[in-house]
Amino acid sequence: MEEYLKDWLKHLTYEKNASPHTLRCYGRDVEEFIRFLRSEELSRREEGLLPLKVDHLLIRAFMDFLYRKGNQKVTVARKLSSLRSFFNFLCKQGVWEENPASLVATPKLPKKLPSFLTVEQTFRLLDAPFPDTVLGRRDKAILELIYATGMRVSELVSLDVQDVDLRTRTLRAKGKGRKERLLPFGSKAARALEDYLAVRATIAREGPLFLSSRGFRLDPRSVRRIVDKYITQASLQLHISPHSLRHSFATHLLNAGADLRSIQELLGHSSLSTTQKYTHLTTERLKEVYRKSHPRA
Repeated sequence: MEEYLKDWLKHLTYEKNASPHTLRCYGRDVEEFIRFLRSEELSRREEGLLPLKVDHLLIRAFMDFLYRKGNQKVTVARKLSSLRSFFNFLCKQGVWEENPASLVATPKLPKKLPSFLTVEQTFRLLDAPFPDTVLGRRDKAILELIYATGMRVSELVSLDVQDVDLRTRTLRAKGKGRKERLLPFGSKAARALEDYLAVRATIAREGPLFLSSRGFRLDPRSVRRIVDKYITQASLQLHISPHSLRHSFATHLLNAGADLRSIQELLGHSSLSTTQKYTHLTTERLKEVYRKSHPRA
């Protein structure tokens, strides 16, 4: 089975345009299943039992094993998803007859609403970087651009200088599944980008838009550290991620009257149902206003 693992990961890379993070997680998930399989086969040989059959019962046994190890439902659900993808690949290659993981139900997960900042909190965060240093200008441009466009961090770090048009205030984002979309951004983000590009041009006029202090393309972890830094600097007692700025972008647009279809296009969601989770945020906000304000609440 492991001889097909590399082929599957190549398939995810070139056919599905999976991110390096996704590849690492999926690869580790299937490797863990293979180790579990070997352990079970060894136990059966020692007990003189028949060879193991890889079916839905074995997949369930693997899930039980994961729970006993202390894995949470969300982790087990992801590992099951990895196995479904792997066995689906094997079936398409003619190696496997049917996908045993497709017969196993996904663990029910509690619905978690996206975390977002208020407008006032967002402004405090965006104003936190000091623009008198190169890194300060870069960080200011990063924060402004995520909030101005709602783009994913993976899309942000994939940007090259030529993807941004300051004249039209638009940029070309490379989304999931190799899909590109044109995103507008406002005057604040444009000013921050102009200030950053003025100093970045001394390094190179082309290549990755956002560079590390060593001159390499920034990675998502670095963006996470940048956000953490300015959350602290802005004295915001919040546990948020860079993705929270994307959530804030969508929530603030919805609160201001933007229609759901337009927000879907800006976020690059393939399904409107994915975007509809933001309506729950506005509903919760209205409920809170009602509870605090209505005399009969």
